[in-house]
Amino acid sequence: MRTTAIRRDTKETQITLSLDLDGTGKSDIATGCGFMDHMLTLFARHGDFDLNITCRGDTQVDDHHTVEDIGICLGKAFTETLGDKRGITRYGQFLLPMDETLVLCAVDLSGRDYLGWAVELPSAKVGTFDTELAKEFWLGFVRNCPGSIHIREITGENTHHILEAVFKGMGRALKEAVAPDEKHLDEIPSTKGTL
Repeated sequence: MRTTAIRRDTKETQITLSLDLDGTGKSDIATGCGFMDHMLTLFARHGDFDLNITCRGDTQVDDHHTVEDIGICLGKAFTETLGDKRGITRYGQFLLPMDETLVLCAVDLSGRDYLGWAVELPSAKVGTFDTELAKEFWLGFVRNCPGSIHIREITGENTHHILEAVFKGMGRALKEAVAPDEKHLDEIPSTKGTL
């Protein structure tokens, strides 16, 4: 079983997170930031990850610490569940259309952290959510689950659609990257003979 639980307590946030990489897309998300709840629910569903997150953050200031720290915790959870990453596919990519929007997400779980963020967001806010925080989330993730992540908006006009395509596409790209490589099943003890 590729599962883990993370707890993070700082002056700004108190987070508990559990992750099952081999789940069915079930999630229970309560971050205190409604837009992030929506995005993370979609991320889990499209990645087939079972994901539970609760966060109490200093949202009376803004959502920055909440969003960044959840990205940190999710990255750590992926790192813990993958261990030395032996026997996984390693690479994943997905081209996700959503109405007028088209977003490319590509992942290499290489151990070297890099975020290529080529996303133009027409609006500074979606509801009360500061849209620049989406990049901060993925920076937090990639610094704690080192790999090369490229997220590129090919076309898009609606900020909600663009960000939704990012989170759905990243769920699907990471699902592909963490999948056991059929040629190396014997290197993943918990998945021997399961494919």
